[in-house]
Amino acid sequence: MPLTNDGAEAIAELLIDTGTAYTNANAHIGVGNGTITFDKTHSDLQGASNERGGMDSGYPQIDVAKLTFRSTFGENSANFDWEEWAVFNDVTAGTMLNRVVEDNGTKVEGHVWEFTVEITVEA
Repeated sequence: MPLTNDGAEAIAELLIDTGTAYTNANAHIGVGNGTITFDKTHSDLQGASNERGGMDSGYPQIDVAKLTFRSTFGENSANFDWEEWAVFNDVTAGTMLNRVVEDNGTKVEGHVWEFTVEITVEA
């Protein structure tokens, strides 16, 4: 997972209980149309069009060392090319944990997309 500098610091802060957790109330998956190559100094999505979706009920989940985040984007939200995505701990600000640049297709009005992110913590 391409972790950002801010994301690495957020993990360190959470280890000593001083950071903002990525809970159901706080965590959001952001999607955008940015195609700029990942840089660990990025602190937000790079596209002109982007949107964050809150967690679906029961997410995030943890199973051993795998975290699963899931957001559903409704018929009238995030209707653009999905070229990048990230996990945040706030709806508008907060810390971007990671950022991935990849073509996930074009969401159009009238369609509902569910987006799932799985992050495995490895030793």
